[in-house]
Amino acid sequence: AELMGLSSDLECLGYHMREMRVVGKDGQRATGFGTDVFKELTGGRYVTVRRSDLSRLLLESALSNAEVLFGDTIETLSEERDGVVATFAHAPPRRFDLVIGADGLHSKVRDLAFGAQEHFEITLGYTVAAFEASGYRPREDDVYVMHNEPGRMLGRVSLRDDWTLFLFVFRDPTSGWQTTSELAAQKTVMRQQYGGDGWETPRILDALDQSHSLYFDRVSQIQMPQWSRGRIALVGDAAFCVSLMAGQGSALAMTAAYVLAGELGRAGATHTDAFERYERLLRPYIATKQKVAKTFSSSFAPKTSLGIAFRDLVVSATAIPGVARYTFGRDVVDKLELPHYDWH
Repeated sequence: AELMGLSSDLECLGYHMREMRVVGKDGQRATGFGTDVFKELTGGRYVTVRRSDLSRLLLESALSNAEVLFGDTIETLSEERDGVVATFAHAPPRRFDLVIGADGLHSKVRDLAFGAQEHFEITLGYTVAAFEASGYRPREDDVYVMHNEPGRMLGRVSLRDDWTLFLFVFRDPTSGWQTTSELAAQKTVMRQQYGGDGWETPRILDALDQSHSLYFDRVSQIQMPQWSRGRIALVGDAAFCVSLMAGQGSALAMTAAYVLAGELGRAGATHTDAFERYERLLRPYIATKQKVAKTFSSSFAPKTSLGIAFRDLVVSATAIPGVARYTFGRDVVDKLELPHYDWH
C-alpha cells in the first residue's frame, strides 16, 4: 500500500479501533483488551478498512493503465501455445498472454483451469453471516463488541454515517447450510441458530429481518498443490484462502499480487520462471497463516461454556504487559521480507 501511495488514504478511510470487548447476556463487560497491543506489535501500522473502500482505492489506482470490463463473467478458458483464449458471457472472445485468477474463494477461473472447488476446499466447521443496518442503537465508536453462547458468536461495530455492521459466526461441523442461497432461507437459519440468545440478539435479528442483503457462507480454506498451470495462475483467496478466521485475506492478496507482478516483471523472466518463484517465495508463509487460522478459529465460537470461560481468561491475560506478544503476537507480526523489484 505504501509503494502504491495509498497509505494516507487508508488511514483516512480506515477505522482506528480502540477496544475489543466481550460482554455477557446482560451486556456487562466480561473481558476485552485495548488495541494498543496491536499497535505495539505492528509498530503503529494498524488500521481496519472496509473491503469496499479498499477495493475502490485499488481500482482507481489500476484504471490509469488497465482496461476494466464490468457486468461480465468468464465462460471458458482455452490455453494455446502462445496465449489463452477467454470467452465471456457478453463480450466477444479475447486472447491474453496470461490469465491471473483473482476472483476469490469461489473462483470461476480456478474451476475452469484446475478443477472443481471441492477438490481444494477445506471447511473449518463454521458458517459466517454479516449485514449492515442504519440507525441501530447503542453506538460505541471504534469498539468491537461481541457476545458468545456455546458454539455461536455475535459481534457489532459502529460504522460512519450511522451504520452498524453485525457479524455472526456459528459452528456447523457438516457445513449443512452451504447450499442455502435464498435470502429468506438464510434469515430462517439465523433465527434457528440465534433465536434464544441473550444480550441484544433479539433486536439484531429484528434488524436482520429488515435487511435486503446478507453475506452468508461457510468458513473455508483453499489448499492447492500448485497455484499455476501453464499460462494461468491464481492469486489471493482463489489460490490460498486462509479463511475469515485469519482476518488477513485482503492483505495477503495484495502481498501475493505484489510478488507475482514483481516476478513477472523481472528482466528476461519467462512466465514459467515467474510463477515458480512466486510460489516458492510465498508458499511457506501462506501455509503458516492457514495453520494459525485453523487454531484461532475456535476462539471465535467456543463450543462449550467452559471453552468460552477459558477463552475469556486468555483474553484477560493479554492486559498483562508482554503477554500478548506470546499469546498471539507471533500470529499478528508478519515475518515475510518483501522482495525489492525494479518497477518500470
